[in-house]
Amino acid sequence: MEEIDLYLRKSKIVREGVDALTFQTQEHRGRAWAEQHGYRVRKVWKDNLSAWTDTGRPEFDRALAALKRKEVPALWCYAVDRFSRKGAGVVAGLLDAGTRLIFDYERLDSADPRDRERIIMDAERAKSSSDLLSYRVRDTKDTQRRKGVWLAAAPYGLRKDTNGKLHHAKEWSVVLRILEAIGDGSSARTVARGLTADGIPSPKGGSWGASTIRRIVANPVYEGWQVVALSREHTWPVAYRDASGKRLRVMAADVDPVPTEAVERARRVQAGHQRGALGTRVGRASHLLTDLLRCAGCGSRMPTMGRSYVCNGHAMGKPCPAPASAMRQRIEDYVFSRWYAEVAYAEMFDPLMIAVAERWAALTVPEASEEAREAVAAVKAAEAAIEQLANDRAAGLYSGTMGKHFPRLVSEAEETLRSAQENAASYAGLRVDLSMFDDNEMLDAAWAAADTPLRRDLLRVAIDEITVTQATSRRGAPFDGDARCLIRWAQVTDAGDLL
Repeated sequence: MEEIDLYLRKSKIVREGVDALTFQTQEHRGRAWAEQHGYRVRKVWKDNLSAWTDTGRPEFDRALAALKRKEVPALWCYAVDRFSRKGAGVVAGLLDAGTRLIFDYERLDSADPRDRERIIMDAERAKSSSDLLSYRVRDTKDTQRRKGVWLAAAPYGLRKDTNGKLHHAKEWSVVLRILEAIGDGSSARTVARGLTADGIPSPKGGSWGASTIRRIVANPVYEGWQVVALSREHTWPVAYRDASGKRLRVMAADVDPVPTEAVERARRVQAGHQRGALGTRVGRASHLLTDLLRCAGCGSRMPTMGRSYVCNGHAMGKPCPAPASAMRQRIEDYVFSRWYAEVAYAEMFDPLMIAVAERWAALTVPEASEEAREAVAAVKAAEAAIEQLANDRAAGLYSGTMGKHFPRLVSEAEETLRSAQENAASYAGLRVDLSMFDDNEMLDAAWAAADTPLRRDLLRVAIDEITVTQATSRRGAPFDGDARCLIRWAQVTDAGDLL
């Protein structure tokens, strides 16, 4: 007995009550046809996806692949528009290859030469109908979006009223907690763990992940703006712009969004452009050199494992051509000796000491330097925004309807950068006491009295990164720091002269 496959497709938006479109009804019809014509059903393929978009349909692709491999000689489908709405090109290739296609609703069978033209014409009509429906849906959605109507399910922490406007939901306090914690310097992973530990369900109902935290921080909807995805690949939302280039409010008139200052601070801290509000760094570690060390072999960080700092990539099973490791005490002693030599004996107007002054001010007089640090961070964020716009356009993300807004977006980003640069320049001249770094006895006493967190901060006022190479000498040989460590010393920022 010859075999046949059945392909069933049902749109997600269609209710099960429409019997002609349910999987059960389609499969019943397909099996009845197979029995009537002497076929045995080999495989039933099912897709519960819309056909009037170019959504990938994995079961459809597998069904066609089985036909092309001659695993089965024929494929049954309920109707032409259930099969494909991409036009004659899809069916013509199969018909030319001698594949048998049966469309039950239209009573079409490609085994009958007279049905071939009808199948091709119906496929084109299905495509035309799909194109028109798609156009109408897009036009309707664009009209609603321009009116500030939220079209999808309400984002986490918000609820939608009957007019499509957003209001605070019971989870709104969680959104505020996330933005505040990130702005204070907590990492996304730390925030996620804290929410999970407190028994707060994530948007999907389970435990929280760092990526979910990052998406909430990045989403313009919490500032009150209508959003849109630039493309199917670039799914992170950006603020929607109307024909005049204006952003549109999507929250109800009496609903306050998160203050812009709080959102921008959280985004700058998350991007690494500034410290958190409490002066902490994202992902603060407990060992002296954690997050400073990099493996020269693959660029991975070198956290501690036992008594050594090791290449994290190699430790996680990833390929590394020359995984580095170093005994913790030996490399810590070496780095401290290099730091001390550079800092204790540098001239006060050495570029390194100017960089040290900037960072020491952030540690010792945060109240006085807070606005200056915010200004520098705003410059970095504005520069990053311009670079991101350029990268997005190069990737084709502004080739569609959002493309007409690209010049305006660039102009706004450049104006933001100019304002940030002018603001940062106004904070030049902040006075910082660096006498400790100019007196060896004071520096020795400060280091001896410091705990590990303070020692970490002291090292980082002068060191940005240390690249460690793999040892080439015999195991147990003395640690040769000069040969194995490349130290990148701190650089002066655009904050101005702080001395």
